[in-house]
Amino acid sequence: MSRAYSEIGGPISLIDQTGVRVTEADFMGEHTLVFFGFTYCPDVCPLTLYTLGQAIDQLPEGTRAPRTILISVDPERDTPDALSLYLSNDAFPDGAVGLTGTPEEIQAAAAVFRAGYERIEIPDSLAGYTMDHTSLVYLMDEDWSLKTFFTHETDAPSMAQCLAQHLAR
Repeated sequence: MSRAYSEIGGPISLIDQTGVRVTEADFMGEHTLVFFGFTYCPDVCPLTLYTLGQAIDQLPEGTRAPRTILISVDPERDTPDALSLYLSNDAFPDGAVGLTGTPEEIQAAAAVFRAGYERIEIPDSLAGYTMDHTSLVYLMDEDWSLKTFFTHETDAPSMAQCLAQHLAR
């Protein structure tokens, strides 16, 4: 399945979970799965990352797995350390990279992916607020061009099958 749109994807400049500034150039040369989310997300984000991990585990033997990037839409809470701890979950894809930055840097990254997000105040919650956000997973090729995308409803076998087709090209 191909759903490539040239207007999705573009330059980013963010801080990874080790505190190093990275750009899209750092991710060129191999396929990359890009997902916008946040560490306090109660359901969609951890389920999506789990599904990505399962899909990658189901790729045919010898297939080079794409790298996974979580771009936080909650820079207030998602520090590099928080992202590092969150992404260390064994159920998530190995080597997943967490990215954060200033609110302006996050907005710029979201804009090039046409990903929306919004802070929703929840006064009665211990968290205080949540983030509504686009829950698409974008598959970028070696040149940082969109090849296809998945919704949060795509199951691991379907995702693995689609990834295998794109990664074999």
